[in-house]
Amino acid sequence: MKKIILASNSITRGDILKTHGIDFIQKAAHFDEESLNIKNPIEFVYRATKGKMDSFLQQYGVEEFPILCADTVVTAHGKLLRKAKDKQDAREILLSQSGSVVSIITCMIFKSKELEFIDLSATKYRFAEFDREKLETYLETDEWEGKAGACMVEGFCKSYIEEVIGYESTAMGLCVEKLLPFLKE
Repeated sequence: MKKIILASNSITRGDILKTHGIDFIQKAAHFDEESLNIKNPIEFVYRATKGKMDSFLQQYGVEEFPILCADTVVTAHGKLLRKAKDKQDAREILLSQSGSVVSIITCMIFKSKELEFIDLSATKYRFAEFDREKLETYLETDEWEGKAGACMVEGFCKSYIEEVIGYESTAMGLCVEKLLPFLKE
């Protein structure tokens, strides 16, 4: 497999690549997602990912290795759920997901000298009602910080999943199943 550059600070995205034996260098792209005034979740996640790629190329130029950028958003009740600003915001965001159908949408752009691949994938979860006491315990851990929708399907939310439609990797921030064919030598 090819070595790539993961243009992200995400530990979870790095872990996904490691789990699948993908050799990578992690080098963050600096892009201010807050500058996007977009309410539509699909448009938002695409524009954020494109902004990260454009920013990376401006900062570092074309690299020797292919570049991978990604962004993830969470939606519930048709509303875009961003990263929580504080614990109270995280509580409200998570309560909107409790007992609901939640879509986690990830956009990724993989760019090499030969090609550019753009993927927009969604995974839907039906969650049972969250136990309020366990929710408060989760909020005390600060694991929700920096997570789209304050959601961790591999953590707190896992025990509340009643149904999943889609790839877990998409919900974790990188649809690796769709990326793998482009990494074959």
